[in-house]
Amino acid sequence: MQPGRLLLLVRHSLPQMVTGVPASRWRLSAEGRRRCRALAAHLDAYDPVAIVASEEPKAVETGQIVARILDRPFETAPGLHEHERAVVRDLGSPEEFQAQVAAFFERPGELVLGYETADQAHARFAQAVARILELHPDGNLLIVSHGTVISLLVARANDLAPVPFWQSLGLPALAILSLPDLKLVELVPQPADARDQT
Repeated sequence: MQPGRLLLLVRHSLPQMVTGVPASRWRLSAEGRRRCRALAAHLDAYDPVAIVASEEPKAVETGQIVARILDRPFETAPGLHEHERAVVRDLGSPEEFQAQVAAFFERPGELVLGYETADQAHARFAQAVARILELHPDGNLLIVSHGTVISLLVARANDLAPVPFWQSLGLPALAILSLPDLKLVELVPQPADARDQT
């Protein structure tokens, strides 16, 4: 593995929530697509050699827009999807959902939310990232994924509290990690100009 290179972990951009449709099938909103352009401008300085996305539509769209703007190769890979859980609207109020996610992080070996424990989601995501890094051994690599699994990987590799880290991530967000140790170099909770237009 090339020394000194970076792993750029991107949380997907803002989706369009659709009642009755699982979050895993949501696509980007018009605002989410606009934010991808600002994200690409921020990522250009890191010169990623390739962009790999989760197979969920909102991550695919985020990656495709950035790849098109930066003129970089794009692909999807299995195992990068979000923690497997029910649709957010079925989990009560936003406050109740936040409390359940906090329990998910705080009791990682227990099945407290959805269909995977935190330990299972972390293992699956970490293995997927490792496979992708093996396939792309040179240069900075950009992976587009999801807030919970990114938080699991970064928090465990850096001895961080996962709940505040997860809560800090915008749509999109960027965590820059050194390789091969996965140490957090910089967290960009939301790139400049990738915020709501008022």
